[in-house]
Amino acid sequence: MPSTVGSVRVQDGVTLGVEQLGDPAAPLVLLTGGPTMLSWPDAVCEALARGGRRVVRYDLRDAGASTSVDPQAPAYTLRDLAADAAALARELDDRPAHLAGIGIGGMVAQVAALAHPDAFRALTLVGTRPVAPGPPDDDLPDHDAATTTRRLSLPVPDWSDRAAVTEFAAARAAVLGDDPDAARATAGRIFDRAASTEPAVQLANHLGTVFARLDCRPRWRERLPELAVPALVVHGRRDRFFPVGNGEALARDIPGARLLVLDEVATALPDAVADQVAAAMLALDPA
Repeated sequence: MPSTVGSVRVQDGVTLGVEQLGDPAAPLVLLTGGPTMLSWPDAVCEALARGGRRVVRYDLRDAGASTSVDPQAPAYTLRDLAADAAALARELDDRPAHLAGIGIGGMVAQVAALAHPDAFRALTLVGTRPVAPGPPDDDLPDHDAATTTRRLSLPVPDWSDRAAVTEFAAARAAVLGDDPDAARATAGRIFDRAASTEPAVQLANHLGTVFARLDCRPRWRERLPELAVPALVVHGRRDRFFPVGNGEALARDIPGARLLVLDEVATALPDAVADQVAAAMLALDPA
């Protein structure tokens, strides 16, 4: 499906890399990267566009084609990333957007929906949790211990070497239960779109390491019952990074939220479920 790639200035000194698909006059679905826009599979974007939506996926700061200054010492907060989402939605359309976040992008989306309720008409959260990176709440399952051990034991690649990075991505995907071939292909695209081949930049693009250094305070979980927009929580039953109990908790915390558990899915969304995910998002927010 044809798409338009570009950038949008949302705040002083902040430009976000974006890709647009579908009818420009159709209702907007804004897909927050986790951290790059390529966290959202092409197949999901295309299915949403076929469903009559204007689909825009974008890179967070320090990822993809968005503004990158120093990913090892970000001079912004989670609240700033949430403000980016709201500013982008308003810049693209004068109507509220359907906001969707995946992984760490789901954390951005939650805070954005709470802090800027006028900017969004619906909320979809995929493979994420209701607290910031770090130790989770007692009722939330942490990363699977055995998987974490295997993941951390993988040889660290030369992050300036494209071939090494793509092979690392494939090995990591295998540990997480995702498709290694799909991960390898996506990692190549992520590598090519990054601002440079500097290791810190590539780390931020592939692993979202900015979030380990980002100020995510204050907590927002206790405010989730304030959300008054239709919400969909999507989670893979085989997710070993954010186990499915995180998605179940999110759906309980958000009033009226629908939970869609994908039985054969781990961390990444495979193309095989693209139509199912898109259909659930379209049903949540009928045009």
